[in-house]
Amino acid sequence: MPASPTNSPTPGPSGVRRRALLGAAAAAPVLAAGLSTTASAATPAGRKKPRRLRAGGDLGPNVIVFDPSTPGIQGRLDEIFRQQESAQFGTGRYQLLFKPGTYNGLNAQIGFYTSISGLGLSPDDTTINGDVTVDAGWFDGNATQNFWRSAENLAVVPVNGTNRWAVAQAAPFRRMHVRGGLNLAPDGYGWASGGYIADSRVDGTVGPYSQQQWYTRDSSVGGWTNAVWNMVFSGVEGAPAQGFPEPPYTTLDRTPVSREKPFLYLEGDQYRVFLPALRTDARGVTWGNGTPRGTSLPLDRFYVAKPGDSAATLNQALGQGLHLLLTPGIYHVDEPVRVDRAGTVVLGLGYATLIPGNGVTALKVADVDGVRLAGFLIDAGPVNSPVLLEVGPDGASRNHSADPVTVQDVFLRVGGAGPGRATTAMVVNARHTIVDHTWVWRADHGDGVGWETNRCDYGVVVNGHDVLATGLFVEHFNKYDVQWNGERGRTVFFQNEKAYDAPDQAAVQNGSIKGYAAYKVGDHVTTHEGWGMGSYCYYNVNPGIVQHHGFAAPNRPDVRFHGLLVVSLSGNGQYECVINDTGSPTSGTDTVPSKVVSYP
Repeated sequence: MPASPTNSPTPGPSGVRRRALLGAAAAAPVLAAGLSTTASAATPAGRKKPRRLRAGGDLGPNVIVFDPSTPGIQGRLDEIFRQQESAQFGTGRYQLLFKPGTYNGLNAQIGFYTSISGLGLSPDDTTINGDVTVDAGWFDGNATQNFWRSAENLAVVPVNGTNRWAVAQAAPFRRMHVRGGLNLAPDGYGWASGGYIADSRVDGTVGPYSQQQWYTRDSSVGGWTNAVWNMVFSGVEGAPAQGFPEPPYTTLDRTPVSREKPFLYLEGDQYRVFLPALRTDARGVTWGNGTPRGTSLPLDRFYVAKPGDSAATLNQALGQGLHLLLTPGIYHVDEPVRVDRAGTVVLGLGYATLIPGNGVTALKVADVDGVRLAGFLIDAGPVNSPVLLEVGPDGASRNHSADPVTVQDVFLRVGGAGPGRATTAMVVNARHTIVDHTWVWRADHGDGVGWETNRCDYGVVVNGHDVLATGLFVEHFNKYDVQWNGERGRTVFFQNEKAYDAPDQAAVQNGSIKGYAAYKVGDHVTTHEGWGMGSYCYYNVNPGIVQHHGFAAPNRPDVRFHGLLVVSLSGNGQYECVINDTGSPTSGTDTVPSKVVSYP
């Protein structure tokens, strides 16, 4: 997160449960517990065949379910918040679920590793007359470390007319209906560095105020007050007009391809998981006009995983044809979780966290259609993993355009909670993958942090063709934060900081080039496009370090960028250019961006 911007503005003027529509995909057979897509392997003599795993079942103690008649809701919310408010690297994980109905007089303050969600098919099925709040009192009014929390699928009627959601990275606001305004800054308008909104409607005005950058996708807003460095919109009704470089609004009328995150809901008294349909040229919310389009799965098609389950258990469940629902907690995996079946859903609740042991890759996806990964965290282990998350095997080449893999609110971390190491955090090999909101972070603070202690050279490497990233946050890696080798890649919104802790210029020297670009497009690539992209440097260990550019790409007519900027935070390091050899250098101690409107 940016450390200490000096140009944060002062506040400006404010401006019944339904059944899912099941399409053809719902009619396709999905195997229940006890059925398998493949014949089971022979059991060696003398070894017992493993017991078949049961699907469905209890969601565990850290999934807290409320209905309007539940006594003491506010007290329970306050208790969890007291535990999680400042537990940035703690082990607590919570999912707060609200059954459809109306709740009055609540203030749900959301701390670390806490997700709050409604259980209706529409956000308007679950109304909180009150607030769903993130503020920064725990950090003296600085919201730049308000990570790893979320709000989803609720209608909120704020007490004073405006709801506060002052967050930084990895804090999605999805499928929400705010019947009023939305304030994205902390009380006192301190520093803030977020953020992401999708499939949401804000009836009033959104006030980012001190937020440095933000991405809003496929939503509707009643107004938007201001911009600091980089505000990006795609498919947003009511978004401000294109204005970059001043004001720094990058506005796309529509999102090229999108598919909303799967979510848990109730049909009667039975849990189901809704899988929203794929949209092209998307604009506005998916739930505003009648029944949302998509398919639905009952909970008995899922293995409900609990902390302590091994990778072998998770893989056995996947081998039985089950999907995975990861309940809140920590999962240590000593072999990769392997997602080999088309259409598999891996859905986390309450920031369920996978930690690989013995240097393995935490999760691997085969070259198959329609896998959905959503709502969990991967934390690097102390033994170096070559990759933490692999989406498609090396050399994946199948066409997945009709039913892509989606990676949504899947966050990767190297260090911070303790020593962690990897060579690359995420590799995307599968064609047509949609990476919709990720924060891939080599820690700059916490435990187990140092240039070599939590080394990870590459944040995201994209080898697959036709990959789309909507909301790409990647920070602090030792070499390239993003290296994009696939053809026809597209990124809508990119936020980056270079690693703080480089000891000297030699440590970041890239051959004859000063520093590794934050976002590097491979020299052989002929077609690529990006919109609304920023890179910041804060070389506080050695402020004399010079970064030649934030972005590097081949100079070809179909490799295009729109709305680029670089920023030196208070003069801790400098950029010589923005992209390649183009763009003015940063200078001095002023935290003022250098911008390129379009390239080439």
